[in-house]
Parts: sequence; structure tokens; C-alpha cells
Amino acid sequence: MSATPASGAYQVLAGAEPVFSRLVDAYGQPDPFEWFDGGRTGRSLFAAMVLHITGQSISASAAFTVYDRVAAASGGIPGADALLSLGEVELRALGLSGTKARGLLELARRQAAGTIDLEDMAALSDGEVIAALTAVPGIGLWSAQAFLVRQLHRPDVLPAADNRIRLAMAREWRLEHTPTPGQAGDRAVAWKPYRSYAAALLWRSLRPPGEPADPKARALARKNGFDFP
Repeated sequence: MSATPASGAYQVLAGAEPVFSRLVDAYGQPDPFEWFDGGRTGRSLFAAMVLHITGQSISASAAFTVYDRVAAASGGIPGADALLSLGEVELRALGLSGTKARGLLELARRQAAGTIDLEDMAALSDGEVIAALTAVPGIGLWSAQAFLVRQLHRPDVLPAADNRIRLAMAREWRLEHTPTPGQAGDRAVAWKPYRSYAAALLWRSLRPPGEPADPKARALARKNGFDFP
């Protein structure tokens, strides 16, 4: 059987860093590109970004609830025109904060006008995607990086400011203090060109083997009757 891209990436990481070798033995090879939306966003990358923005600073369960209200009000998977038709007042009534509602509407305006096209960013570099997305008010670096990994399947993205990434680094390298985003980014330079895989493994290490680690995966599992401590 030929090696998968994931197995090759994890072999490189494990060979370069004993911590990753140990984590691969314990947790396997998580797919950094798996998108846990329960089918909500379909094939729409615009809708995926709607879910990313909706989920900022709230639980995955709450994000699904609000997104589902927006989708219902949109008549299906939300597109730019549907959001613009709803407007800020209706979006806020559906559970979005004012900041998120305005951010989604600005994204929808740019998508409708063609100044950004979330459905056709494959030819852009990572930096170009991040610049285009973060130029939209309401889209921060974390959401842009999540889009790069989950939707565009880019292999070398490390969200160094992510609290869970930094907590995992502190635990696995037995650091005295949780690293700053800058320190986390510096440590991760050695993991190029597979930092998306390193991030997936670090996130995975925060939960016991066999238990979902991604917050959206956990929320979906709970809806299906599973529970976790």
C-alpha cells in the first residue's frame, strides 16, 4: 500500500522531533483537513466561512445553533445574496452579535461584488488568502488560518496564537510557562512544511485517545448521544 500524504508528513515530523514520534504512537495520524460541520455548509466555501465567523468566541454547539437559524432564514445553505437580504437587524435577531452580523454582511457585499471570491482562492498563496480575508472587518487571523486548513487544505499553517496549540506545546515540551504566540511560532519554524499536521497532532493530544478532540466534532457527537468528561 502506498503511503498517504498524511503518513509522509507525520513520518517527517516524527523523525525530526521525538515529541511528535511519541504523539503519533499515542494518537495516530489525525487528518488536519477534516471539516466537522455535520453537512451544514455543503460544498460552499462561503458558507464555511459563515460558520467560522459565527463560531468565533462561542462554543461549537452554540455556533451550530446560530448558524442553523441563519440557514433556515436563508432558505438553505447561506449565500451572499441571502445574507444581504436578511440584513443586520434580522441577523442579530437570529443570535449573531452586532460585530459578527456586520462582518458577515461586509463579506457578503464583497463576495456579491466580486472583490473577493471564497469559492476560487486555490491559486492564491497562503499569505494572499490571509491578506484578502483579514481585510474584511470581522475576520481575524485565526478564522483565516482555519479556512486555509479546513477548506483549502494547505499543509503548512500553524495558528500560533491559538490557546490550545500553546497549551499543548507547554505540556508536551514540559515548558515552565505557556509560550507566547511569537515563541510558539518560532518553535514551529522547524516543522515546515508540515505545520498543519503538527497543529492537528497538538490539538489531538489534548484529549484522550478515542475521544474527539475537535470542538465541532465533540458537539456533533454529543448531539448523537455521546458524552465526555
